[in-house]
Amino acid sequence: MDLKVVLYEKKDGVAVITMNYPERLNALSDQLRLDLKTAYDEALNDKDVRVLILTGTDRAFCAGADISGFKFDTPSIRKFMRDVMSFLAALEKYPKPVIAAVNGLALGGGLEIAISSDIIIASEKAKFGVPEAAIGLAPGFAIIRLHQLVGRAKSKELSMTCDQISAEEALRIGLINKVVPHEELMDASMQMAKKITSKAPIAIELIKSSVNRDLHGEELTYAMDAMSGLFKTEDAQEGMDAFLNKRKPNFKGF
Repeated sequence: MDLKVVLYEKKDGVAVITMNYPERLNALSDQLRLDLKTAYDEALNDKDVRVLILTGTDRAFCAGADISGFKFDTPSIRKFMRDVMSFLAALEKYPKPVIAAVNGLALGGGLEIAISSDIIIASEKAKFGVPEAAIGLAPGFAIIRLHQLVGRAKSKELSMTCDQISAEEALRIGLINKVVPHEELMDASMQMAKKITSKAPIAIELIKSSVNRDLHGEELTYAMDAMSGLFKTEDAQEGMDAFLNKRKPNFKGF
């Protein structure tokens, strides 16, 4: 495999996939999406791999989309949204179980990658959030998934305030499965993976597909179209420029 920003390791029936783009806090760039797809495909085609563990390097799991150099023309916007939403939907529909071992920041697209997985185990240092409204946007994939996990009220609160929450709070509201000491994250994730690898793989795949069966309807198309429209607003352009230039945005409602 030709992987540039992802590491791949296989051990005892478990593929460990590590997002390794620390200088950009593992931002969800085109290259990261491509490498993740390549790594997931490798694991899918390997009959010895029964479970995947996805994690990050340094202080981030994934800090969200890489908006540097973003183009605001309509074709680019629609392509970006189509690519990202299709990528996240494919992760969610992936046949083999995926454990997200969240080592640090999981923001925006990073949180969406985590909730596209089947089980989320978080380090005590992990932080979760959907900060899109702070740059004039709205969560894409999370806007149709978050409320299914934490309820409508908490989903709206997180999306509207852009607050980052701790791993303990994420556990309390039902966003994740487990919190462990930072140094025990990978051991805990591997222990969970080994529990699953000891079970019948066809049964595990059926359980996953059955639970996820009703997740892929017209709401994905709605979210993609709505987000494409937001990208073209003056507020979105102002918000992203402010973010990139480390200043406070001046939103006007246009």
